[in-house]
Amino acid sequence: MAKLSFNGNETHSIGVELELGIVDCETYALASRSSDVLKKLETSEPDCFKHELAQSCVEVITGVCETVSDATVDLRHKTDVLASTAQSCGLKLWWGGTHPFSLWENQRITDQDRYQSLVEMLQEMARRLITFGLHVHVGVDSGDKAVMICDRIMQHLPTLLALSASSPYWQNRDTGLHSYRSKLMEGLPTAGLPSLMRNWSEYVWLVNHMEDTGFIRSIREIWWDVRPHHNFGTVEVRMCDMPGCLDHVAGLTALVQCLVKALNDEIDEGTYQFDCHPMMVRQNKWRAARHGLDAHLVDASDYGVRSVRDIASGLVDSLMGIAQDLRCESELRFVREIAAGPSWATRQREILQQSGNPADIVRHLAA
Repeated sequence: MAKLSFNGNETHSIGVELELGIVDCETYALASRSSDVLKKLETSEPDCFKHELAQSCVEVITGVCETVSDATVDLRHKTDVLASTAQSCGLKLWWGGTHPFSLWENQRITDQDRYQSLVEMLQEMARRLITFGLHVHVGVDSGDKAVMICDRIMQHLPTLLALSASSPYWQNRDTGLHSYRSKLMEGLPTAGLPSLMRNWSEYVWLVNHMEDTGFIRSIREIWWDVRPHHNFGTVEVRMCDMPGCLDHVAGLTALVQCLVKALNDEIDEGTYQFDCHPMMVRQNKWRAARHGLDAHLVDASDYGVRSVRDIASGLVDSLMGIAQDLRCESELRFVREIAAGPSWATRQREILQQSGNPADIVRHLAA
């Protein structure tokens, strides 16, 4: 039985990971050519660009950053380098939670032992996972606190999903949802909303139990919407679809950073844990996936129903003091602009309605 140690971190430090699609410059279909792009990037910050499960995706990773502004500068440089390299290969980058028309059956799996073994274990559930998301890490100083923050931040995850929803299409069809990616992720046995846990010891027991019984082979096979990351000493929020631009990434990153810091401070001050029933979170997550920015969510504090737009605006107001401490006021204010809409899912639908050609969605938004 492994003893997992939590490498505590500064409560304000952040790291961001972007999963970006690779599309052909002429057809705008997904292209399984991550190896071509990454081979050209081997001498340019090699640890910052990585393969994903599908060869039609590249992951972009920041260093450890103190502010959202630092992370945005980091990402802007790296995505510019990636876009330029992709262009030299006749490719572009796709910013969205799913691709509007490419079929998962046509995508090749990355030829690495980890990914091949995942496909062997999960079969079609892994092969169809042609999705793109935004992951935000925020440093915390202990494993117990990371687990408690994961529990408390769950009530806010549906709002984050609604703000980022950008995956209305799947297999060249309109799913009727704003975030179909979130439903695809839930098809994995260790994805979706996490289990409620009391402390770090219970989390370690759960991970060891799943490994000992053969349910997972390593902790890397836990893909919850939010999870503690023991190596990085972070709470990792994995709920968001990939937004359509870097400004929205910055706004969502600021919101996550401020929420984690606020919950961290509440724990330090001895605030009693608020009991938000998991079924309420699941209900809200469904509403966010179905309706995006037009969703109305149940407020865990008074059980009233409020619009996502009002909830987001209220969070900006309540977190502004923390944002000033973290030097991310301008990025947090941008959440209001995101909430004012239209969402990226709505923009995709509007483009298709106007042109009738799904390739135009990628052509407009990849530009």
